[in-house]
Amino acid sequence: MASIPPLSRVVIGGVDTHKDLHVAAVIDTDDHVLDTRAFSTTRAGYRALLAWMRTFGDVRRIGVEGTGSYGAGLLRHLQQAGIEILEVNRPDRSDRRRRGKDDTLDAENAAHAALAGNRVITPKTRTGMVESLRVLRIARSTAVKARRVALQMLRCQIISAPEELRDQVRNLTRMQLIRTCAAWRPDETAFRDPVSA
Repeated sequence: MASIPPLSRVVIGGVDTHKDLHVAAVIDTDDHVLDTRAFSTTRAGYRALLAWMRTFGDVRRIGVEGTGSYGAGLLRHLQQAGIEILEVNRPDRSDRRRRGKDDTLDAENAAHAALAGNRVITPKTRTGMVESLRVLRIARSTAVKARRVALQMLRCQIISAPEELRDQVRNLTRMQLIRTCAAWRPDETAFRDPVSA
């Protein structure tokens, strides 16, 4: 009778994401931590992270904190590799205060949560038309807010401006004010004069 080859060990990954380094952990199905390591947030780093996890066995799923921000690139890479990804919610604040902030523990907890199915959701794919519209909407929203802040600052400066200048612009509409200010070419040699400034 031929012997049956041993099955590859199933492992679960966890990642605590950051701007420059992701901290990863690997656990087995008995919930024992096998190892932790940090990887750069580059394509080469993502490849190294996945290759490292696969040295422990068959990667069943990976729990990732922050797939919508620092972990977005990692999420895309792992999805292209066909790995099941779970978005892991951060632990509650009281637990965080008790044990402190530790990236290694956060990565291990992400793996434990992915194994148990606690505090996890399916992450957004961030692809297609929905993602394109999200990016455009954020750009427009940011531009509108910046415009509003700039106009508020301009109006505040007008309130305290010298009278001869304030009288010229105080009753203008928003668009008239923008056009008037954009057309001004003050004397650069008179930079000490508040009216020119």
